[in-house]
Amino acid sequence: MSTVLFACMDADTLGGIQRVTHTVAQGLAGRGHEVHVVGLHRAERPFRYVERPGYAHHVIHRTPMGRGKFSRLDLWRERRRLAALFGRLEPGFAVMTSPGAVTRLKRLLPGHLLPIGQYHGSYRHARGSWHLGSVRRHYGGLEKAVFVSDDDAWLFSEHARLPNTWSIPNPLPVWPARAADPAGSRVIGVGRLEGVKRFDRLISAFALARQDVAEDWELHLIGDGEERERLRAHALACGVGGQMVFRGAVPAAEMSAEYLAGSVLALSSEHEGLPLVVAEAAAHGVPAVAFDVSGGVRSLVVDGRTGLLVPPADVEAFATALGGLMASAAERRRLGAAARAHAGDFRLERVLDRWEALFEHVVR
Repeated sequence: MSTVLFACMDADTLGGIQRVTHTVAQGLAGRGHEVHVVGLHRAERPFRYVERPGYAHHVIHRTPMGRGKFSRLDLWRERRRLAALFGRLEPGFAVMTSPGAVTRLKRLLPGHLLPIGQYHGSYRHARGSWHLGSVRRHYGGLEKAVFVSDDDAWLFSEHARLPNTWSIPNPLPVWPARAADPAGSRVIGVGRLEGVKRFDRLISAFALARQDVAEDWELHLIGDGEERERLRAHALACGVGGQMVFRGAVPAAEMSAEYLAGSVLALSSEHEGLPLVVAEAAAHGVPAVAFDVSGGVRSLVVDGRTGLLVPPADVEAFATALGGLMASAAERRRLGAAARAHAGDFRLERVLDRWEALFEHVVR
C-alpha cells in the first residue's frame, strides 16, 4: 500500500473539488493506503464531507483564501509546516488538485512524494481563463496530469502540449438502491445559485417548454446563493413564478430523496468539468438535458441514449429538448434506464481502481 497526499487550496469549502477529494481519500484509506488531505488555507465555512474519516486532515494556514495579504512570514510558515509534514511521510504520491495547488507546492515536494496534478475543469473553461497558461507551464513536468474525461485529456495533450495526460472521472460517493419513477412532473436543477450555473437560462427554457405540455410541471432549484431573489423575479417575469420551488441547500444525506422525486435533471451551466449532479441523477434513473460544455458532460450524457445535449447557451434548443422529455414518460423511462446503466462506470470502486492503476503506472 502507498502513501497518498491530496493537496487543495482549501479542502473544506462546499464545492466539487473538495467533495471529490474527500470521497476518493476515504475510499483509498478503506483499501489500506495511508492518506492525507491538506488544505493550504482554512475554509471560511467548513463543510464536513466524511463523518468518520479514515485519513489524516491538515490545514496549513488558519486564514481563509483572499483574506488579507500573503506575507513573506506566511510563506515561510507554510514552507516550514509543509516540510515537517512531508518529512513524516513514507514514499508515495502527492496529488495536487488545482493549478493553484500545483503552483504553490510542486517545488516544495521532496523526492519521495511523486507529483501528480489534477484539473477538475474542462479544456473549454481553461482556455477562457488563466488556467490554461498555468496548466501548460506547470503540469508537463509532473509525473502525470489527470483530467476528468478522455476528451479533455486529449485536448490538453494537443493544445497545451502535455506529454503526460491521464483521465480519471469523479466518483459517485454512493450507489442508490432503487431508481426514480419517471411518471412524475418535476424538473430539478441542482447547484449553487450563482451566475455561472445560468439558472436564468433554465427558467427561460422551462417557461418555453411548459407552453406545449399539458401536465402541470414544476421546476425545483436545489441550492442556495446570491442569485436567489434575482432568479425568483426572472421566474415571475417569465410567467412561471407559481411553478418555481426554491428548495434551498439540501444536506447530502437527503439528496437521494430529491433525485427520486425528480423526472428530468436540467444542467444549464456555462462551464462544467464532470458534474456529479448529472451522475447522481443518472444513478437514480433520472435522464438529463444539458448544455454541451465539456468532455465531462459528454462522458455522462450520451446524446439520445442517456439524455439530451444541446449547443451551449442555446435556450430555444434547450427548451425543445426539455419539452420533449416533459411530454413523454416513455422517453424519460427509456433514457433514465440507460443513464442508470451508464452511471455504473462512475461507481466509487471503479474509480478507485483507476487511481490505483495510475499509481502502479507511475512507479512501473
